[in-house]
Amino acid sequence: MMNLSTSIKICGLTREQDIDAAVEHGASAIGFVLYPKSPRFISPQRAGELARRLPAFVSPVLLFVNASAQTIAQSLDHVPGACLQFHGDESAEFCSETAQRFNSRWIRAVRIEGGDQSTPFDLVKYALEYKSAQALLLDAHVQGYGGGGKPFNWSHITQNVNAHLVLSGGLTPANVGSGIAHFKSLGLSLGVDVSSGVEQDKGIKDPEKIKAFQEQVERDEEGVTLIYGYGASILCPKPDLLVYADMARWEIQLRMRKHLVDNLGVKNRDTADWMLLYKQGFFVDWRVCDRLKKTLFDRIDFLLNTNKIGEPKLVEGKAILEGMNLAINRPFSVVPFFDPGPWGGQWMKEVCNLDPSAPNYAWCFNCVPEENSLLLKFGEDVIEIPSINLVFRHPRELMGDPVHGRFGDEFPIRFDFLDTMEGGHLSLQVHPLTEYIQENFGMHYTQDESYYMMETGDDAIVYLGLKEGVDPEVMMTELEEAQAGGKSFDAEKHVQIWPMKKHDHVLIPAGTIHCSGKSSMVLEISATPYIFTFKLWDWGRLGMDGKPRPINIEHGKKVIQWDRTTQWTKENLVNHIQVVAKGDGWIEESTGLHEREFIETRRHWFTKKVDHHTHGGVHVICLVEGDEVIVESPANAFEPFVVHYAEVFIVPARVGAYTIRPFGPGEGQKCGTLKGYVRG
Repeated sequence: MMNLSTSIKICGLTREQDIDAAVEHGASAIGFVLYPKSPRFISPQRAGELARRLPAFVSPVLLFVNASAQTIAQSLDHVPGACLQFHGDESAEFCSETAQRFNSRWIRAVRIEGGDQSTPFDLVKYALEYKSAQALLLDAHVQGYGGGGKPFNWSHITQNVNAHLVLSGGLTPANVGSGIAHFKSLGLSLGVDVSSGVEQDKGIKDPEKIKAFQEQVERDEEGVTLIYGYGASILCPKPDLLVYADMARWEIQLRMRKHLVDNLGVKNRDTADWMLLYKQGFFVDWRVCDRLKKTLFDRIDFLLNTNKIGEPKLVEGKAILEGMNLAINRPFSVVPFFDPGPWGGQWMKEVCNLDPSAPNYAWCFNCVPEENSLLLKFGEDVIEIPSINLVFRHPRELMGDPVHGRFGDEFPIRFDFLDTMEGGHLSLQVHPLTEYIQENFGMHYTQDESYYMMETGDDAIVYLGLKEGVDPEVMMTELEEAQAGGKSFDAEKHVQIWPMKKHDHVLIPAGTIHCSGKSSMVLEISATPYIFTFKLWDWGRLGMDGKPRPINIEHGKKVIQWDRTTQWTKENLVNHIQVVAKGDGWIEESTGLHEREFIETRRHWFTKKVDHHTHGGVHVICLVEGDEVIVESPANAFEPFVVHYAEVFIVPARVGAYTIRPFGPGEGQKCGTLKGYVRG
């Protein structure tokens, strides 16, 4: 919000006393009409005489209609330094070249249809065409070239535009306030241009009307001007008060599904396929908005929490910064979110106490800071902010210098759950190789991952790697035929199946064909760019929306590593577990990941306290066995943090030393944690 001064231009002056009245009542520009067909026409010589009465900081403006460059030059001889106003059919090239030739500022008049049935005017397009203009003057389209004293339909201009605007056309003391209210926030600044609205007769101004017009403009300047919307802080870079309305990306996705929100700068919420909105959000909107957000943290006076519809909460920006500073000095969890899927299971319903009426829950995203949210408690009030804010604000403190140096302000580790207990198989899929994702999608690292079995049924399996002797051409042909509606793809013919049991861990470097089978509760540990999964076969089923899910055979066949067959997979990817350390009441094991993957995973089995240290890098941990543990600081640097079974938490790099031990119901149990971190 900011009090922006609206400048006044009075046009069509012909007399000395009118010049004096306009200056007395605050005009910052005076317009002289040099169009011979206008009733307010004066000669360039007369314009020069009148212009000499102007004080130093009141600008003369010369109005032309399709005049030649020679005529303009002769006029400038009489009124040197005047601003040029092109009011005819002059092209952008002519305006720009002429103004540049005479070293003059210039204004382009925009003639806008006035009827209710006329088409809304594309001011953004016009501003791009005349982008070198000092301002765009918005006038009514009437017979001839202006001067009709009629307003255009203001409702036809609703777009924000990167240009200075001057409102003209039928302005009077009675309507100028409404005009200012409508247009003030649409451009970089606003001026108003009046002629007939302050006249006794054409070319003869009325000093009392000029005074009334000026008073009405000043009256509108009182109070507060509210500028809101995407990028409002760019339009008004030095506001008196800045409020940032924030929302976690998961909530944005939910609203996209319900067709409640649009993408940036367009009205497309009714698009049938909501995934198109999500993709534009992922690749464009969030990247643009994130860049702006990072520059605003220290300027935000208030943050508006908008995650719950109808329940906004306002909190001081400084308080949010203090809350985030506390978070990077202690373990914390982000807010998990759960989502059904065509293969979803029933395990999380019971263990996580979820809505029993839901058909299933396929995913739990419990450490995806780019999309999760973070809760900050202020007294009895809880504020929910996007957890990515913490990554943006404190990347080094959160992730550590080595990780930050490699990934910037992107959190590189992702933990989530895949529930197929009493459900079905995931899709058969493959992730792009690093060079493929770089060349085709502009990402600088790919989605390597692993499956850790939190729980399994008797028939739990994982599809992983290819069978010995697989024929790539035959396999791809059968996939394409199945996708085209032919015979169902026989995955067991081509892809190796591995029986799974609780606490097994399989590694899935990019390029490895894989699929988690039914009867499993999987902790998926992966690198962050999770949107790039190439589905090869989805078992002939439909998604939750009743439509087929996207299949990417063309991409997939370009990245499948055909040498990752049964023996290689067994030796490199299945239960690659080894003990690396032991102590009193604890064992530490390395469970992966593969040498091609940058995430290291360590499992601790323990009945007593275990010492840990971040060694300058962020840790992400899940309690995979035991009812409850407690995370403590040996130096009492943070309050003890209690973790329950299957919960995931983050230990910032800044924490340094910490301990984990069984606690409460977990005491006397053999507990297990799985920790992920970026290899040094």
